Amino acid sequence: MSACATAPAPTRLAAFGRWMQRNRRWVLGLQWITLFAYLFLVAVPAFLPLPDTQAHIWNDLTRFAQFVFWGIWWPFVLVSMMLMGRAWCGVLCPEGFVTEQVSRFGLGRPVPRWIKWGGWPFVAFLGTTVYGQLVSVYEYPKAVLLVLGGSTVAAIAVGLVYGRNKRVWCRHLCPVNGVFGLLSRLAPLHFRTDRLRWEQTTSARVIPVNCAPLVDIRRMESSAGCHMCGRCAGHRDAIELAGRAPGSEVAQLKADDANPWEVRLLVYGLIGTAIGAFQWSASPWFVQAKVAVAEWLIERDSYALLGDNAPWWLLTHYPEASDVFTWLDGLMILGYIGAAAVVIGGWISLWLRLAGHLTGRARAHLHLAYALIPLGGVGVFLGLSALTVSLLSAEGINIAHLGSIRAGLLAAATIASLALAHRMLARMAVSRTQATAILAAFSAAAAGAVVPWVMMYFVW
Repeated sequence: MSACATAPAPTRLAAFGRWMQRNRRWVLGLQWITLFAYLFLVAVPAFLPLPDTQAHIWNDLTRFAQFVFWGIWWPFVLVSMMLMGRAWCGVLCPEGFVTEQVSRFGLGRPVPRWIKWGGWPFVAFLGTTVYGQLVSVYEYPKAVLLVLGGSTVAAIAVGLVYGRNKRVWCRHLCPVNGVFGLLSRLAPLHFRTDRLRWEQTTSARVIPVNCAPLVDIRRMESSAGCHMCGRCAGHRDAIELAGRAPGSEVAQLKADDANPWEVRLLVYGLIGTAIGAFQWSASPWFVQAKVAVAEWLIERDSYALLGDNAPWWLLTHYPEASDVFTWLDGLMILGYIGAAAVVIGGWISLWLRLAGHLTGRARAHLHLAYALIPLGGVGVFLGLSALTVSLLSAEGINIAHLGSIRAGLLAAATIASLALAHRMLARMAVSRTQATAILAAFSAAAAGAVVPWVMMYFVW
């Protein structure tokens, strides 16, 4: 490889990125280990008896798998997205790895237009989130096999049909792809492309890079689609692992780059739907509404919805654990999550539109919505970590000052979102009076993502 200008000495971060590029075998080995561990923990507990009251994390495989998946994996994968970008996707994710591996000998067909539809991350996230609640995916291994295992089977099927050495599933259909893309925009680490140096480097003897998640690395400006696998590190001396100010990508986002589907996923999915999914089981409103409907049905001698004969793969049905959902339970869960998504998402959208209108700029409401990413990410972490707390509590391990920690995280996320909105407005060059009014409207929108968590953890 030759260049018109001498490449500067790489920083420690850049050197580590190039180490990843040179040592792909180590990364592949880690991915194989993760894949086998994942398949074992997903599949085996589903065929074991449900644990009894004497089961613990250290002596029961089902309890151990539950703690690994829902106590450690999911909450801290989300944290890793906000700190290290999508390094989980490129270095550890079993689904991404397996779909890429099977695509090596699959049909290799081009990706059809229907798969490229931009709404799939939104639809897939809502579908898996709601379905997971109906089958109690956090509690039962059969539900884990159905939801996580089903997703893995779908990833393999897509890899066998579309692409060659690619991650078509990850790019377009993965249920958490959109969420990971949003959160990774906050990360202080990213692979940076120097367009000028790219152009200065001659193409002679340059080895092409296979970007499995189908990112145009030459024009890569966002970390949303980059899996941080390191394969392109050092390419043309133009791509390097680098640091940046946390949230700087969001703060520097252009209004034209705002994606309506990403905003819908953030506002109605990551915030609205997720809050409803985590909140319904603790909500006194849910209990009161269900009791009122049940009494209304009984008064009219209508008992069909009170039946508990739904199969386990449709609604939670584990009589041996005294945990059975009626048809009414299922409908009420759907109604509560749907209402939360509409009410919370609608509230946020209303105030964002007002804030955007006050700027006098087109698409400003979409632009400002990205400043809510810290609240969305921290909120889902709080919801998932509640299970971590419950599992540890069952083992006699209590986290000190838990309420203060939760309040601190919510406060930090709120401040981060307000700071991002302020930085966005500074780039819009609005007047001080306008900025004050816009921030007030944005604060009202942000309250829609904060108040439900306050109600759940500090009021109910």
